[in-house]
Amino acid sequence: MTRPRFSLQNKLMDTAKTPRQTISLRRFLACAGALAASLALLGPAHAAGSAEAGQARSIVCAGCHGVDGNSFNPEWPSLAGQNANYLVKSMQSFKDGSRQNVLMNAQAAALSEQDMQDLAAWFSSQKLASKTADPALVSSGERLFRGGNKASGVPACAACHGPAGQGNTAAGWPAIAGQHATYSGNQLIAYRSDQRTTDGDTRMMRSVAARLTDEEIKAVTAYAQGLRP
Repeated sequence: MTRPRFSLQNKLMDTAKTPRQTISLRRFLACAGALAASLALLGPAHAAGSAEAGQARSIVCAGCHGVDGNSFNPEWPSLAGQNANYLVKSMQSFKDGSRQNVLMNAQAAALSEQDMQDLAAWFSSQKLASKTADPALVSSGERLFRGGNKASGVPACAACHGPAGQGNTAAGWPAIAGQHATYSGNQLIAYRSDQRTTDGDTRMMRSVAARLTDEEIKAVTAYAQGLRP
């Protein structure tokens, strides 16, 4: 799939209600941008790890995520090319229990901070395998990814995850381009149901996911799967 040209639309809904709160989308996007800019000035949140050491440590990860970070099961995320800061943050959340997964909680429990840095260095240095999107979902998925949904108050995914889905390294926001649609969809559903709360007090992802229908989740994740950062 050819990477689409990006033109962020400015006509977003001023406010939208969620089950728990009313949120201004302009404020949401402004806060997201300000946070990203502030974190960029601070530089990487984590010390650099060793990709060589991470490769050796990653043997146990290969069974689910692939030798080079390209998972073969769409329910498990590909880690290749993912932002290192996000990878470290994810491993930390599995270790401290703020994110729940039986397999990952057990694996992360044995990881030291240096292990996490090294694994993140290894997987972030790998090349993500290209995937394709369902042609029937590309159009609706692209509209949502680029411009959101004015009627329901869903902001554009590109506002935080980048015009090509490349994420934001400094902010620790993940790359979603080329990620398995099944995995990405499951995460949005987990945010929507409060099963995943790693967005912290900001509730950014939970606020967005609460407005998404099942059809929108299917479309936008299919579109993102076909993107190439």
